[in-house]
Order: sequence, then structure tokens, then C-alpha cells
Amino acid sequence: MRLLVIEDEQKAGEYIQKGLTESGFVVDLARTGPDGLHAATTGHYDLILLDVMLPDMDGWQVVTELRRKVETPVLFLTARDALNDRIKGLELGADDYLVKPFAFAELLVRVRTLLRRGPMRELDVIRIADLEIDVPKRRVSRGSTRIDLTAKEFALLHLLAKRAGEVLSRPLIASQVWDMNFDSDTNVVDVAVRRLRAKIDDPYNQKLIHTIRSMGYVLEARG
Repeated sequence: MRLLVIEDEQKAGEYIQKGLTESGFVVDLARTGPDGLHAATTGHYDLILLDVMLPDMDGWQVVTELRRKVETPVLFLTARDALNDRIKGLELGADDYLVKPFAFAELLVRVRTLLRRGPMRELDVIRIADLEIDVPKRRVSRGSTRIDLTAKEFALLHLLAKRAGEVLSRPLIASQVWDMNFDSDTNVVDVAVRRLRAKIDDPYNQKLIHTIRSMGYVLEARG
């Protein structure tokens, strides 16, 4: 597996490169945004580890340009741990976000998880248990029963389904479905999930949308 680390801090970059190399990866290191973007778009990498605060071109700009050309998974590494920063990174196309300082063991787990997941592919039809979502036609059914959804309900279901098995936080859902910054005083996500459940889950024995306490929601078929 070949990884690209884009990190301007020399010690941090070399520490990450050395640790990942010793863990069995081939690791290239770039120290500026433009150099990293050039390497990422001209070489073949299985994963990119990208710092936000870079000279000449910051990580936000790099991932924006990157997503126009390649779908290589991106893990943001940054000291900026504000909620809005994390949401911004995910909105722009990052696959995960790790706040500095971090233990190398955690970095390694994140890297291996993203490599197992691979690039996200948009499927035309998503099937989970007896739920079927025809994305281009915007049709939803469970078994032989057609289910009518509003535009926002469909967007919410599509987000949960294309990331099935992954717990999605309320801030992430709010940013992806409503294009809004999450306000802890609003229950817009909870209300929307409740309405979606009334159509998708309530009439059926097998429930697919699950609440993970203090974390968010996940769509998956459980035994």
C-alpha cells in the first residue's frame, strides 16, 4: 500500500513517515500544498494524510482541488479541533479527521480502517435487507411496497444508506442534508429521523435505522 503524507512540520512529517514505513507501508512525504497536490494527482496512492495548515495552499484548498480529479481517501491531520473545522473537512471530501496531538497507534488504526473501506463509490441501487433505494429514479421500497419520501427524507436516507454500518453524528447529518452548521439547541435531525422511521421502519418488523446514544444514527440490518 502506498501512502502520501502532506505535512509541513519537518519533525511531524518524518515521525509519521517513519512509523508508517515501519508498519509496512510505502510512504512519500510532501511539505507544501502545491507539492502535495501535484504528487497526489500524478502518482497513484491508496491513502493521503493531509495537514490543514500548509504553506502556499492550505489543506482545505488541496482537498477541494483533489476531489475534482481523484477519489483517493483523505485523512485530515490537524491541531484545529473546533466542530466547524471538522465538519468543513468532511464536507469538502475528507474521509476522516484526526486531531493533533494523537497517539501513533490511533493513527495506524484510522489508516487501516480507511484502506479497508477504499474510495467511496456512488451506487445506482442500494440494497440493505429488504430496503431498496434506486438513486437515479429516487425510488424507495421495502419488499414489494413503494415508499414515498420528501426530498429531504430521501437525502437523509441516501446519506445513511451509502454509509451503511457507519455511525453518523448529528452535526455531520445536518451539514450534509441541510447544508447548515449544527446548532445544539435544534432537534431538526432528530425530528427528520423520526419522520423517516415512521415510513421506513415503523410498519415493518425488522428495524434498519438505529440510534447510537450520544453519537448519532446508523442504518444497518441487524440479526
